[in-house]
Amino acid sequence: MSTDSRAWGGRFQEATAAVVEAMNASVGFDKALALEDIAGSIAHSRMLAAQKLVAPEEQGLIEAGLFTIAAEIRAGTFAWSVAREDVHMNVEGALADKIGRVAGKLHTGRSRNDQVALDLRLWLRREQTALGHELHRLITTLVALAQEHAEVAMPGYTHLQRAQPITLGHHLMAYVAMFLRDLDRLLDARRRTSVLPLGSGALAASPLPLDRDRVARELELPEITFNSLDGVSDRDAALETMATLSIVMVHVSRMAEELVLWASQEFGFIELSDGFCTGSSLMPQKKNPDIPELLRGKAGRVFGSLQALLTTMKGLPLAYNKDMQEDKEPLFDAVATARQCVGILPELLGAMTIRQDRMRAALKDGFLLATDLADYLVDTGMPFREAHHVVGRVVAHCLGAHKRLEDLDHAELAAIDPAFGADALGVIDADRSIARRGLPGGPAPDAVRQAAEFADTRAATLLARLDKGGPSALERALHRGDALPAHVAS
Repeated sequence: MSTDSRAWGGRFQEATAAVVEAMNASVGFDKALALEDIAGSIAHSRMLAAQKLVAPEEQGLIEAGLFTIAAEIRAGTFAWSVAREDVHMNVEGALADKIGRVAGKLHTGRSRNDQVALDLRLWLRREQTALGHELHRLITTLVALAQEHAEVAMPGYTHLQRAQPITLGHHLMAYVAMFLRDLDRLLDARRRTSVLPLGSGALAASPLPLDRDRVARELELPEITFNSLDGVSDRDAALETMATLSIVMVHVSRMAEELVLWASQEFGFIELSDGFCTGSSLMPQKKNPDIPELLRGKAGRVFGSLQALLTTMKGLPLAYNKDMQEDKEPLFDAVATARQCVGILPELLGAMTIRQDRMRAALKDGFLLATDLADYLVDTGMPFREAHHVVGRVVAHCLGAHKRLEDLDHAELAAIDPAFGADALGVIDADRSIARRGLPGGPAPDAVRQAAEFADTRAATLLARLDKGGPSALERALHRGDALPAHVAS
């Protein structure tokens, strides 16, 4: 009998070179999958016992040993070994140290190829669920702010130029729309993640009478993979999650950019809390918006992680290749980064001061009510294109006379075009302009409140879906540190 400690060492005559062992080992990062690995192993062992591939007492020893190892991992006392290469062999090796040869039966009918594919999916499902809760908290924070500021007038922008009056509530609801889509996308990605690959073996499944559906039910995975080659070599769940995270980070970065702009002296629309800013080592007066800047900068980090895995996967033949070991570090980093960024935003937003006076003052310059004048002419029967040109002449007149629209009198308007009646000046009012835009999705206060109610209901619906499809009871028990099940403990 071979005494080689390597799981694959039976046919090898020479020891692994030290530099190869260091490069080959992945335990330094894939130990993050440890509790998911144990959950998959417990579910697999229960199936093996049900299929009479291991004896019930052997399964009891295996499960009890795995619960003990899980407790050591949670406590931080588990002794990780680079010599055992990865999380799977560390757990299995520790199990053998505890219960002896029976531990070798745990690997019956499976390969590390389908084992890691399962672990990664279980880990992804847990992290997707956690991020979904953080997105929901951000959405509800923004909805509450939008409702509170549904009547706060401010300029709306295109091309970073003042365009038309809107409300702060309306502006905030635009981000609610983005993050609701993100949450929906994340749930959709989780649906495709929640598929059982275990049973695919190394690439060609197993001749043993495994019950894959039983394992899927134990882990609360709604589906099983239907092709063993794809089952071990598919990393779409990781790619789709990182693509979703990248879109999340686009939205986080856009919001961060506006916070940086709005906190500047040039805008002055908000003041960020001291707790979310830093100063300058040289200039005593500085208050720098470092956290929004970091949120903006970390988007590129997540994009880079997605690009790294896309590049790794693009040229791989079926089935498993060692290149795929490179999936975890960018994935882990992208998820941690996105969760940190989404998680900090509710506190950042809740601690900022909104300067309504500066927002309203910004409405006075930039001819934001020019479109309202054009709409006035349209109401008289003038074609919009003609009205557009007429109001363009009004703006040119104001520029030449160094006036704002609000400074004009009726005689000046009528001199440009007699279609302007005495009531034309009445449309040059920001609050009136906003109030008239009450279509669904518009900036009128009542429309903003309706949008907020819709978003709140939609977010609650998505949260219910989120909670329904999260980690299995077995995984939750392992993460909580529940006691060994009574039937095993006995």
